[in-house]
Parts: sequence; C-alpha cells; structure tokens
Amino acid sequence: MWDDVTRAPREDHVTAVVSLALAARARCGDVVVIALDGPSGAGKTTLARGVELALEPVAPVAVVHMDHLYPGWDGLARGPGLLTTQVLEPLARGERAAYRIWSWVRDEWAGSREVPPCRFLVVEGCGSSVQPAGAYAAVSVFVDAEVALRRCRGLERDGEAYRPQWERWARQETVLFTADATRQRADLVLDTSSL
Repeated sequence: MWDDVTRAPREDHVTAVVSLALAARARCGDVVVIALDGPSGAGKTTLARGVELALEPVAPVAVVHMDHLYPGWDGLARGPGLLTTQVLEPLARGERAAYRIWSWVRDEWAGSREVPPCRFLVVEGCGSSVQPAGAYAAVSVFVDAEVALRRCRGLERDGEAYRPQWERWARQETVLFTADATRQRADLVLDTSSL
C-alpha cells in the first residue's frame, strides 16, 4: 500500500474526470469531492496525480489517499466511514479536517494529516465512493483494469512478499463493491488496461 506513481495517466481519462469536476455541484460544503474508486492496481493513484495537476491552475486542490485511512489489511470496510467522519463531514460543515494515518510498517496509527484548504478534493483509493462517503462525492469515478494486469501492477509496486495480502484485500474489495453497487453508481467508469 504505497503512493508511488510510476506511469503517466491517459490524457483522455484526465480530461474526462476534470470536465465532470468543473461542471459538478459541490456536495461537501463548498468543496467538490472527486472520488477515484476501484480495485487495487487499477491506476487510481496515477489518475489522481494527473487530475490534481490539471485542476491546480483552476483552484486549490487537495488529495487524500485512502491507503492512509485503512486500519490494516482487514480494514477496507472501515475506510469509507473513517473518510466520512474525519474528512467529509467536517468539510461539509465548513470546518478544517484532519485524518489519522495508518502505518503499514508498524501496524498501528501513526500521526495525522490536515487537509489543506481547497476547492477540489481528490480522494483516491478503494472505497472512496462507497457509502456513506459516496453521498459527499460530486464526481464518482470507478477505475478498473484486467485482473491479471492489476495483480501484476500491485505486486510490482508492493513486492512479491505481499501476494497473500493482495489476495486477502481482493476478497474484501469484491464484498465491498458488490454490496455497495459501486461500479454501477459511478458517474464514469474508466478501464486503464491500455496504460
């Protein structure tokens, strides 16, 4: 679970997300939340960086990575609720928001990070548009790719030693996305298999 971006996003994907964001009505106070959701290895972090760079000339942008919010390898289902209570609800009330950061190395909470003032908030990661967080997203994007390619990308990023955790996480993704109908509710579905 790392925030390493080694590929460039597809320009047409960035353009599509930015177009939706610029036309969207804020659902989180004055903040336009762009949720980039989907399974591991699909390219959400890569897309988030492209969207952030494209929106920066327009208005202040902040990015929250869901990897910082999950409380460990069995914590995916808790992520949307933590995002909602620590980030989205305070922003909706016009307050400053801060969230606790999970240390994957120490397997415990390790500090916190404040969300800087922004007009656009890009939230990237599995569960970023799952309810209750989904209610605050002005734009919900489901990013996907072929399973074998996603697994290859994930293990390349995290290392072969993480294969058991990859499978464990993938099972949680299936349960979460199925129960929430996340892909079906998305404003936009992007396939990054051709990155």
